[in-house]
Amino acid sequence: MVAVATIVTAHRAGQHKRSPTDAAARRLHNSRLFPPYPLGVTAANSSFPDLWRAALAQGPSRPFLTYYDDHTGERVELSYATTDNWVAKTANLIQDELALSSGDEVAILLPTHWQTPIWLLACWAAGVAASVGEDPAAVERAAAVVAGPDRLADALACRGERIALALRPLGAPFQQVPTGFIDYAAVAPSQPDAFTPYAPVQAGTPALVADGGRWTQGELVQDALDAADRWKLGTGSRVLAGCGFDSRPEIRAALTSELAAGASLVLCRNVDPARLPGRMASEKVNARVASLGASQAQGAVGAGGTAEGTLGVLPVD
Repeated sequence: MVAVATIVTAHRAGQHKRSPTDAAARRLHNSRLFPPYPLGVTAANSSFPDLWRAALAQGPSRPFLTYYDDHTGERVELSYATTDNWVAKTANLIQDELALSSGDEVAILLPTHWQTPIWLLACWAAGVAASVGEDPAAVERAAAVVAGPDRLADALACRGERIALALRPLGAPFQQVPTGFIDYAAVAPSQPDAFTPYAPVQAGTPALVADGGRWTQGELVQDALDAADRWKLGTGSRVLAGCGFDSRPEIRAALTSELAAGASLVLCRNVDPARLPGRMASEKVNARVASLGASQAQGAVGAGGTAEGTLGVLPVD
């Protein structure tokens, strides 16, 4: 479990000569999430499935997310291709097993963990809105809730389906499944490796509920592209993050901006400060998620950011 390049053609002696971007175009068909689609993704008409296909096309074997937990000693590395598989399985679970569709909300009660981005991306792939944060009302109205071991009591307020994640090393299941919950690790592996939504996911599809606001897929994509440009992220960026995914600024800084640039993330939980210098060197980290100063935050607003943009990505000195 981009920018999209334009195809350039040339003819020599009556023969079609393939440009390097032809290969990139063919790789757009590699994603298990969706069938082939026309090139020409733009911020105005794109959704996160569009953005994901474009990022995957830049190299499926590239690392997308490297996760560390200094309490358990766990290290997990997911390439773009492996993430694609996890997202496809989870999106199938959302669409077929939970029977959710556009307009439904999934409350995400998960900590800083590699499976949290999987669930966010799977919700967006399925055209379902992800609800994050501490609002109890969001859990009560959600069609389904996804919770880690520390949030199971909060998740009981959901009258819909309840999915529990053990968050154990190697994605292991619960030794004893909590009463009233489905164990994600027990049902996700059997889901299909390819995903196709029953209805198209479009720019106007609801995507995120957070911080008292709501955003569509198109709004989040535009926000992600703007942030990636503002923070000068690219395919070679390796971004260190230790934040959660409980707000729009956190999701922007530690997930969507990296995806928009085809970058990769080094996500750390229960951080041991003594290990950070060696880890940053070994993982070739060249940027980090950090709180922005007043002048930087104001600059973000002026550059097309939002007033809540007090978390950003800064280069490593």
